[in-house]
Amino acid sequence: MPEGKKVRIRVRTVNCTYVGDFLIPPMRNRVSDAINEEQRLFINLTDVLINDKDRSDFVAINKNLIESIAQL
Repeated sequence: MPEGKKVRIRVRTVNCTYVGDFLIPPMRNRVSDAINEEQRLFINLTDVLINDKDRSDFVAINKNLIESIAQL
């Protein structure tokens, strides 16, 4: 089991809205700290609800497609 803090977030892209669990690494405190890492090209979500109807165990979202992120 990876260490860190799991938080529920909503990610809006041009085409979809994703609600899922995001793992904040132990050396980071906030979602924005983890997402703004330059070497991170994708964010990974688990237990994901896509457009309020479809479910997926895992989704990787390209950061360049993200319009907004909100912690729930």
